[in-house]
Amino acid sequence: GCVLVVSVIEQLAQWHNSTVKAAVERLCDYIPGKYQIIHHLSCCIDREMNADVVCHSLRLCKQDPGQPLCHLYSPPKKEKHSSGLFHALAPARPKHQIRSKIFMGFSSVCAFPLLADLCEKIKHVLRNKLPFEDFDGDKFSTFPTLRGYHWRGRDCDDKNTTVYPGRRPDNWDAKSDSNCNGIWGVDPKDGIPYEEKFCKGADSKGVVLLGDSAGAHFHIPPEWMTVTQMSAKSFANLPTAFSDELDWPQFSEITGFLNSTIGGWTDSLYLRLRKRNRCNHRDLQNISQNGGSSGNLLSLIKSLARNQLLDNPAIVIYATIGNDVCNGERDTLAHMTTPKEMLSNVVQALRYLDSHLPNGSHVILTGLVDGRFLWDNLHDRYHPLGQLNKDVTYSQLYSFLDCLQVSPCSGWLTPNETLRNLTSERALQLSNVLKEIARSEKFVNFDIFYMDFPLRKTAEEWRKMGGEPWQLIEPVDGFHPSQIAAALGTGITWQKALHEWPQVLGKENPFNDQIEAIFKDQGGH
Repeated sequence: GCVLVVSVIEQLAQWHNSTVKAAVERLCDYIPGKYQIIHHLSCCIDREMNADVVCHSLRLCKQDPGQPLCHLYSPPKKEKHSSGLFHALAPARPKHQIRSKIFMGFSSVCAFPLLADLCEKIKHVLRNKLPFEDFDGDKFSTFPTLRGYHWRGRDCDDKNTTVYPGRRPDNWDAKSDSNCNGIWGVDPKDGIPYEEKFCKGADSKGVVLLGDSAGAHFHIPPEWMTVTQMSAKSFANLPTAFSDELDWPQFSEITGFLNSTIGGWTDSLYLRLRKRNRCNHRDLQNISQNGGSSGNLLSLIKSLARNQLLDNPAIVIYATIGNDVCNGERDTLAHMTTPKEMLSNVVQALRYLDSHLPNGSHVILTGLVDGRFLWDNLHDRYHPLGQLNKDVTYSQLYSFLDCLQVSPCSGWLTPNETLRNLTSERALQLSNVLKEIARSEKFVNFDIFYMDFPLRKTAEEWRKMGGEPWQLIEPVDGFHPSQIAAALGTGITWQKALHEWPQVLGKENPFNDQIEAIFKDQGGH
């Protein structure tokens, strides 16, 4: 955190040819709320020192015994027989030691006044994985963030536990909208409820994602740390981003429903299913979390909202595409999920689904990604923090995160080609477990299918459109699929389902035009 903020301040001063104090003021003006702690930094930043030196001198970055000294930037030029960073720290420390205690709280984003209250709410949400504001307790909300309707279809009556998206209509919704799809009332011409007329026998079904940060669509806006693009407008979405755990499910590949405001465009399985049958309006759930794996999904899955007797069937996408092989451990291979563990975890999850999903549902198991794509396409490119001075590549970022033991994936984000190959080998083994489960396991309430994660086909599609492979990766973390990758992946998944498993998607509703003519946007999202 410190290295990031100090880097931004130093680059702001450089870009605007200002003092460090003026750069701090500028950054504080950009960010919503007042962060006094950033003001204190101005005393301690010397433009001759890089961010590593400043943060080590403030004791905000520390070196544990027996561990290497971690640095993002190339160490300063050093004298003979001395380590560059150690040498730079020697004169820096006495000057700033007195003030170092002031900054200890700075290492936590929750020390920011505006975010302190928000952090408490986020902690509550992270514990429960359910909407923070849900007055009737039906797991659906009228509030967008904190696991609200960005993650699940918006509730249309938060005081009535029997009204929520995805349920079968109560008495054909003649008097009110019980399933929040915006279709209700009676046609005065013939006295038949609209829901009965337009949705009876329409094979309505919802979309549920069980996934990880890729499925939740993790994204840190690059303009937050690219000084040439930085303005007050850049940070306007900061509170929303934090209250959604830096995820943007409303733009995601499976459950996205809003036009993207983070680049690219939105296309999703939900939007396509809604277009195919407008009775499916708002029937979506993104049950994903950052760090989601086959193991921790077993607790996350309990936040699923589906009543076996009262609700419509669902299409469930099971997609933990990397965290079973990704960790930040020194001995990363030893901490990966084994094929035996994968089998046990996934079968347990499927048994849970079989006891909760309405009959006629479908489950699609998605294979793991081949993450060698990341290093191959990014390692020698400049990270947003390094673009101004051409001094931070993704290779440097990956090494820095690995040194701090916070790498999202030590096995793939490494210069060690052998380790990258071994990680992909394990990922393939786990994908084969999923493939075999889809082939051999049978369940009462759903059929089950397997598909490879469509990264290779996505890259081919993007290349045909004139794009570059690196644009399919999130620029700040250098790890997650970008908005473009998500939108293109949707089309590939849809076409596969349409041609190989058409029963999954259901038939096209012949009354779609009439629904739109009478109910317009059906209450929106």
